[in-house]
Amino acid sequence: MGTMVAAVALRGGSSDSGGFDKVPGMDSGKYVRYTPEQVEVLERLYIDCPKPSSSRRQQLLRECPILSNIEPKQIKVWFQNRRCRDKQRKESSRLQAVNRKLTAMNKLLMEENERLQKQVSQLVHENAHMRQQLQNTSLANDTSCESNVTTPPNPIRDASNPSGLLAIAEETFTEFLSKATGTAIDWVQMPGMKPGPDSVGIVAISHGCRGVAARACGLVNLEPTKGIEILKDRPSWFRDCRSLEVFTRFPAGNGGTIELIYMQMYAPTTLVPARDFWTLRYTTTMEDGSLVVCERSLSGSGGGPNAASTQQFVRAEMLPSGYLVRPCEGGGSIVHIVDHLDLEAWSVPEVLRPLYESSRVVAQKMTTVALRHLRQIAQETSGEVVYALGRQPAVLRTFSQRLSRGFNDAISGFNDDGWSVMGGDGIEDVVIACNSTKKIRNTSNAGITFGAPGGIICAKASMLLQSVPPAVLVRFLREHRSEWADYNIDAYLASSLKTSACSLPGLRPMRFSEGQMIMPLAHTVENEEILEVVRLEGQPLTHDEALLSRDIHLLQLCTGIDEKSVGSSFQLVFAPIDEHFPDDAPLISSGFRVIPLDVKTDGVSSGRTLDLASSLDVGSAAPQASGESPDDCSLRSVLTIAFQFPYEMHLQDSVAAMARQYVRSVISAVQRVSMAISPSQSGLNAGHRMLSGFPEAATLARWVCQSYHYHLGMELLNQSDGAGEALLKMLWHHPDAVLCCSFKEKPMFTFANKAGLDMLETSLVALQDLTLDKIFDESGRKALFSDISKLMEQGYAYLPSGVCMSGMGRHVSFDQAVAWKVLGEDSNIHCLAFCFVNWSFV
Repeated sequence: MGTMVAAVALRGGSSDSGGFDKVPGMDSGKYVRYTPEQVEVLERLYIDCPKPSSSRRQQLLRECPILSNIEPKQIKVWFQNRRCRDKQRKESSRLQAVNRKLTAMNKLLMEENERLQKQVSQLVHENAHMRQQLQNTSLANDTSCESNVTTPPNPIRDASNPSGLLAIAEETFTEFLSKATGTAIDWVQMPGMKPGPDSVGIVAISHGCRGVAARACGLVNLEPTKGIEILKDRPSWFRDCRSLEVFTRFPAGNGGTIELIYMQMYAPTTLVPARDFWTLRYTTTMEDGSLVVCERSLSGSGGGPNAASTQQFVRAEMLPSGYLVRPCEGGGSIVHIVDHLDLEAWSVPEVLRPLYESSRVVAQKMTTVALRHLRQIAQETSGEVVYALGRQPAVLRTFSQRLSRGFNDAISGFNDDGWSVMGGDGIEDVVIACNSTKKIRNTSNAGITFGAPGGIICAKASMLLQSVPPAVLVRFLREHRSEWADYNIDAYLASSLKTSACSLPGLRPMRFSEGQMIMPLAHTVENEEILEVVRLEGQPLTHDEALLSRDIHLLQLCTGIDEKSVGSSFQLVFAPIDEHFPDDAPLISSGFRVIPLDVKTDGVSSGRTLDLASSLDVGSAAPQASGESPDDCSLRSVLTIAFQFPYEMHLQDSVAAMARQYVRSVISAVQRVSMAISPSQSGLNAGHRMLSGFPEAATLARWVCQSYHYHLGMELLNQSDGAGEALLKMLWHHPDAVLCCSFKEKPMFTFANKAGLDMLETSLVALQDLTLDKIFDESGRKALFSDISKLMEQGYAYLPSGVCMSGMGRHVSFDQAVAWKVLGEDSNIHCLAFCFVNWSFV
């Protein structure tokens, strides 16, 4: 028997069990034989130490009598072979996993190709049908024919009768599948999202359909039931989802489940109302084992909670959407996601409507986020992700969610959360809201409230940015905190975590070294989000306060700062934390959010230098980064700032005044930073962007001042005898808002000084999108038109105090305005000029 085993060993080489190993230097074909007991001992030793040193191997031979008949060289060869087999197994497993992934991706691409071929055939058929109809019918019949070819959107069905819910669910199921795998929507590949084994998946956006829609499909290393469970828990991965409440749940009779759901979404900025949805959600299993969750809005706006709790929301519509999760051969799932919404864009200012009319925004905010979240959970579950400080991934993910939720709560300021707007100081550039029901509590000590009875004050504001790359701005704010932050304010916020009462900044001044240390904690798969701890170093002013000196620690969440980021928003959100950083640490979120308004095919390059501290003086030139096209200067975005301040009841007014002043200082700092990093530099350098047919900015400034003196007999500027760039600079910095508009049937603005751009909340480039009639309400337009004859007759006219509208839809009051004709060198009227005195936001 032993001879037979030896013969097998000679033919087959070393076995997987490690019982035979060939030793170099011995005769060819000879192997060392190990007994099962020796193999068991060696395997145990290998687990403890896969690569023992020479001395360690000698020690093993001495301590294990069962190995006494084996030479040290043989032991060394056994461990070498064992490591080689381990490496081969791991490589084989990796290649098998890659092969499964490529096979599944190939299947997805083939299905996508088949769908596109069907879509092409359908379009060719419709085109031929339309051509035949155009040849054989009159123009009147063409209209009716076109209505037959184009399928109108299916109206929302009334679900007041419970017996009809199953029919609605089945209809939703059919429509969803036709979007996920069929040709119900004309899908086009989303720019910048190329499919591949390492990509998030195949991402497409709608073209020419009602509302906005996005679709994604990809591979996830999760079982279908687990994937569906995660996707249904929308608040866990969709940061804009405030709440999702299941009002009713009952079986569908076919193994499925029907749920009536009320969902609320946060507002992305302070300038728009939040959205809510009243939907039917249908969960079922297909014959091939695939799981489907489909959802659509129900008719009527009264569904959900009582009307009082929905006053701050605009009811949006969800058209048939959902998730299709199919089991994949070899494990994992193929996930199809469709989001199709009508977000009621009519309810927001025109400048912000791209946020509600862009399918790309939906893809970035919802569809791809869901797929990325599944991939993140899959990697965490498999142990591929290891985070710092020994934190569990779920705990760190919870911190990110709490930071985002706290920031969203502050921006939206819902009444049912206890928020109410406080009175202002007459200049409503910063909104102050108060929440006396919100306390800072440590959940592990539910009976302890930090600080005396009081609450939270939030100071928030929104502003339009022009020609400022969002990723560059957020990276600068993150890396150069000293350029905008007041470290004494940070110390005040950090003091709210202590059991002692809070005091106002200045009562215990601190000197900070302006040094900050950033310690990464976690990041998502593709670095869309980064969670980190920031330590701010502080020193006492006096020796007596040395014992009170402590560094300040912030928990910080960065979104979109990666150079390859193509997200729909860029954020820097932070909250003070105790240096021990417990899992249940209370968080008071503050920060910045930048949302691009112009959807571009290629993202603005963010690989620009951040060494801009020397360029932050107003009017200083910042060189244009290489690779930036002139179109980058037309990039528009909206910046939202929100800071939260704990207060004690007797200090409420003082803290409110401090918060308002601090946010104004932050706004000024951000404006300086924006001018420094903008490819177009300062607003003065954009003078060449005025409409063709108008004089250059310096010449126009001279004509404006000369015409003002000619018609009114007084000087517009204190030193109007200047010329060229000097005169333009004086006009640019004039405290009153000076605007110029074309002298046409529909007057369009062509120039404004800095105060004018601030009043209209726009830029020189976007100024051309505004017309004179847009900034006045009905009474203002009547007053203006009534004085047109006087203006044309005497060359000028005074307008009484009134209210106009900014480009962001906000009301602006002014004490007085004067309008005059601007005459050129040939004494002909080139444009009209307006000067608004003592303007402020209402």
